[in-house]
Amino acid sequence: MLLLVAGMAVGALAWALLIYNRLVALGKRAEGAWSDIDVQLKRRHDLVGNLVEAVKGYAHHEHSVLERVAAARSMAEEARAGGGPAVAGTAEAGLSNAMGRLIALAEAYPDLKASERFADLQQSLTDVEDDLQNARRYYNAVVRDFNTRVESLPDLVVARPFGFREREFFALDDRREAAAPRVEMAT
Repeated sequence: MLLLVAGMAVGALAWALLIYNRLVALGKRAEGAWSDIDVQLKRRHDLVGNLVEAVKGYAHHEHSVLERVAAARSMAEEARAGGGPAVAGTAEAGLSNAMGRLIALAEAYPDLKASERFADLQQSLTDVEDDLQNARRYYNAVVRDFNTRVESLPDLVVARPFGFREREFFALDDRREAAAPRVEMAT
């Protein structure tokens, strides 16, 4: 009888350790995925700054649009540095809106549209937006798996006492903002 009780206790401990390790692994994957998003956001913010500088040379009197983009970029940088996924998502939505205005402004300047530097920056921004979308999709999948385990039995029995809590998804408020800004270059 004592041997049976000891075997059950060892089995329960092994089960709890297995679940704990699985939750830790998913949590680390979520941290790594968020780090990938952070890298893409940094690349995006750097490109936005370069794009603004390229437009400044052509659109001298369009200061309000350029200032809005710069302000949105600054807010997105601050959110990236100090906020979580929800805060960063909101700030990135504002940057996407401002970038849309900047791209629309570029349409009004044929010399700017024909600029090789602007075209290269636009292509790089599109590439970063694609990479960011992929990183966001992976992060959200890992967070979904983690949250499902944290909320489901039997993992819930181990998750709550050890402090595992749901993680935030990285989402945009407006689905239209998920698309990279587009501009057609005149040839």
